Amino acid sequence: MTKMKRSFALLAVLCLLIGCIAGCGKDNSDPKTDGGEESKFVDYVEQTKLDLNSNTKKLEVSVHAYIDGDTTHFTVPRDVAESGILKARYMGINTPESTGKIEEWGKKASTFTKEKLSTAASIMVESNDDKWNLDSSGGRHLVYVWYKPTADADYRCLNLEIIQNGLSISCGTVNDRYGQAATDAFQQAKREKLHVFSGQKDPGFYYGDAYEVDLKGLRTNIALYDNAKVAFEGVVTRNNNNSVYVEEYDAETAMYYGMSVYYGFETGALLNNLAIGNRVRVVGTVTYYETGGTWQVSGLSFREFKPDDPGNTKVISTGHQAGNVETDPAMFADGTMEVEVLTSLDSDETEMKTFNYAELIMSTTISMKNLKVLDAYTTQNGGNNDGAMTLTCRAEDGTMIDVRTIVLRDEAGNLKVEADYLNKTIDVIGIVDSFSGAYQIKVLTDKDIVVH
Repeated sequence: MTKMKRSFALLAVLCLLIGCIAGCGKDNSDPKTDGGEESKFVDYVEQTKLDLNSNTKKLEVSVHAYIDGDTTHFTVPRDVAESGILKARYMGINTPESTGKIEEWGKKASTFTKEKLSTAASIMVESNDDKWNLDSSGGRHLVYVWYKPTADADYRCLNLEIIQNGLSISCGTVNDRYGQAATDAFQQAKREKLHVFSGQKDPGFYYGDAYEVDLKGLRTNIALYDNAKVAFEGVVTRNNNNSVYVEEYDAETAMYYGMSVYYGFETGALLNNLAIGNRVRVVGTVTYYETGGTWQVSGLSFREFKPDDPGNTKVISTGHQAGNVETDPAMFADGTMEVEVLTSLDSDETEMKTFNYAELIMSTTISMKNLKVLDAYTTQNGGNNDGAMTLTCRAEDGTMIDVRTIVLRDEAGNLKVEADYLNKTIDVIGIVDSFSGAYQIKVLTDKDIVVH
């Protein structure tokens, strides 16, 4: 028995000795272990330095447009990008979406990127090797984005910083130039449960029954949202026939996208929210308006006595202006554009789709100058539209443009008639509309037609 006690004592001492040796050899910079042991947080961004003498392509740039967490457009010399705009896709990261289909933590990632770059003393883009490389879409360059917080600071790798803060849902491979640091930072962010890995709800995301989307994503994927409840933001630009027009600028395509929002016979607080110039959050259902042959959002969600309900149609801010984009007649009549669209609402897979230019800018405000009115037709069918006109116009380049008016009256209340415009040259501001499959400019006030 005594020998057995001695043996246990000897074994205990041996275990303590081994544990001590193992403990001394432990790296205190290791992340938390599965047992919950605390460790020092490693700043991989601080450890990673930009080598200005390496053979990688590098260029100091300025921001042209902020797109989202992992995409920024930079102004560059035309020998780098013919347009003078380098569309940068941040290499080795993938942040949640904040354009098109909006995902939780997407706006947080987008804001994070903008905050870092908007106050930077200097911004540098770097390729992974000695040439500028395009991503799979063929339209964006894969780069590392470095920035100096202050003039006397070192450059910091924003790609790596986004990963380290848990705002990327994936990272590149260890074969990338900064791949090992990215992998380590990614695993650390997961262990520390930061942002997308937190298991917590994103305070800036609506978890209700509506699809979170922006107007570009809604307009370019409209059939996918048929009869679905959606939530989006935009500026109210016009009010007509129990509907308002809402539009939003998209920096990536440098275009406005819009939607007609039908409020029906609502009055009071909801209608006040939809006042022209208000930036609003709209929550409603996408429907196809058969009579007009257009898409609209109707059935608006609104709870007057719960103004902070994220499911409400509500005001975000006031005092905004319509885009009134001056538009090329030929582009309006015959132009096309390719835009990246979703293949389904259940995945992030996309494809390129060709649109008529006018189809893309439906329900947005545009302007067009120097249109010669060649013909005019006035509606006279005994209805409320009696007195509305269709003006057939020719632009300076020969393009034919139809301008459709509602019943217009001047400030004195006098009805505007064909003779006020026929054979005259006009400038117009209106909403992009369609009739019988043809696109036209719809004018809603006499002040939006200027006769030369």
